[in-house]
Amino acid sequence: MPSAAGALQEQVVVEVLRLQVPAADREVWLEAERQSWEPWLQAQSGFLKRRIYWDAEREEGMLLIHWASRQQWKGLATAEVERVQEHFDQLARQGSGRSDPHPFPLLFSGELIPQ
Repeated sequence: MPSAAGALQEQVVVEVLRLQVPAADREVWLEAERQSWEPWLQAQSGFLKRRIYWDAEREEGMLLIHWASRQQWKGLATAEVERVQEHFDQLARQGSGRSDPHPFPLLFSGELIPQ
């Protein structure tokens, strides 16, 4: 009989990311997402879909990234993820004129299991 932990590895999981995105830079953020993360994610095994939201009151972006399994998501090569993050940050710096290493800092990273 499969273990509960093993079953969790095989079910759909939603990666949750929250970023600080000032209102003035919302379009820059969205364009950086389109040019960096979007094509890379679409090429990944197990990637299902991504939803992008923006909270105007908090000036935060939220991404919900659906993966076919936790195992596929967590199996992504760290070096590849870092390479795409650097490309995203570079695009964000160019578009916003900011010099911060991470113009849209990560506020939260987590996961949700659909019930």
